[in-house]
Amino acid sequence: MSLSWCINSTKYKSPLYNHTPKFTPLKPFFPHFLTPPTLTLRSSNANFGLLKCGNHNYGHILEKSDEKEISKWQNMVSNATSLYPVYVCIGGVVACLSPSSFSWFVERAPFSYSLSLGLIMLAMGLTLQLRDLLNLFKQRPFSILVGCVAQYTIMPSLGVFIGKLLGLPPAVSVGLILLSCCPGGTASNVVTLIAHGDVPLSIIMTMCTTIASVLVTPLLTKYLAGTYVPVDAVKLSISTLQVVVAPVFLGSFFQSTVPAAVQAVTPYAPLFAVLTSSLLACSVFSENVVRLKTLMPSTSFTSDLAPNLQMQALLSNELGITILSVVLLHSAGFFLGYAYSTIFGFRETQRRAISIEVGMQNSSLGVVLAASHFTSPMVALPAALSAVIMNIMGSSLGFIWKNIKPVNDQNV
Repeated sequence: MSLSWCINSTKYKSPLYNHTPKFTPLKPFFPHFLTPPTLTLRSSNANFGLLKCGNHNYGHILEKSDEKEISKWQNMVSNATSLYPVYVCIGGVVACLSPSSFSWFVERAPFSYSLSLGLIMLAMGLTLQLRDLLNLFKQRPFSILVGCVAQYTIMPSLGVFIGKLLGLPPAVSVGLILLSCCPGGTASNVVTLIAHGDVPLSIIMTMCTTIASVLVTPLLTKYLAGTYVPVDAVKLSISTLQVVVAPVFLGSFFQSTVPAAVQAVTPYAPLFAVLTSSLLACSVFSENVVRLKTLMPSTSFTSDLAPNLQMQALLSNELGITILSVVLLHSAGFFLGYAYSTIFGFRETQRRAISIEVGMQNSSLGVVLAASHFTSPMVALPAALSAVIMNIMGSSLGFIWKNIKPVNDQNV
């Protein structure tokens, strides 16, 4: 069962913008993790449609009223899924005001963290057909390869540079490097959609960097962060395989072996995944809230201080400098990702996709690896802060680009 986005090199439309099914010839489909299944309706008249999901014809005949119900359901789930940044921000506020709200989840860590990330990646696998992935890679190998190389060169380099530039404490430096070595995050696909970027390119970059993370993330982390603390690359690799790659392939296996069961749960998978990801990020953040409050100097919120002095006081402590490092990491990732793709002559939609994909990391993986393999809770702090900060920054960039129509230049 192939899902969601219809790939067309010249025109791309999403169910977020089309609220009624269109009666068009069937086109190849590619899975999109963060959107509900798109049902393609083909008919020779205006009254009936043949239900088609990917390459599987289920032979159901739908009346117009049924089509409207399907479209309404698709739009509802799609819109709810696209609110991922809102869920993270609300959860972050709750974590600050009432950290104990997440205690039921935090007390079972790191098992609860690993399990939740595994379920997120399983949901991704349920919407994935490896055949489609390979076919798209054959069609656009250069842009995909350039984007993946950018992901694993730009961000790790920035992680090391920013850590040294700001003089971060060793534990925070390791956490920032670990975050920068993680693959692209699935939230980047939603942001790319908002920004009118090349969504298929964003999807396949996420999948390729996720699969490569089994080897690349541990090796890069060991090489770059090994000077601060001992890093066991083998254990990191095994954890990445267990909680990221294995669930993805397991979901894809279920899709081919039990398609009926997968068809029943797939409409709920995207929304379940973003809610679980929000819970994971906010739980880790709440775990550090008490410690963060002790790090904040009382002068930073003294009303008789000028705003610039309050900001200076905030940035002079461990929390402020960590927030600054995360902001710099993602903002520089967005900028350099765009500049990098411009150098290679990619069209505007591809530049946006690569910029967003490079700048947005899988912070959930960073949280799980930090909680499972490092003793200091501060190692997980950059990834936990990133879950909130990254989504705010990425969504803001997406909405800015949404109002700037991409130039229809030459495809690469």
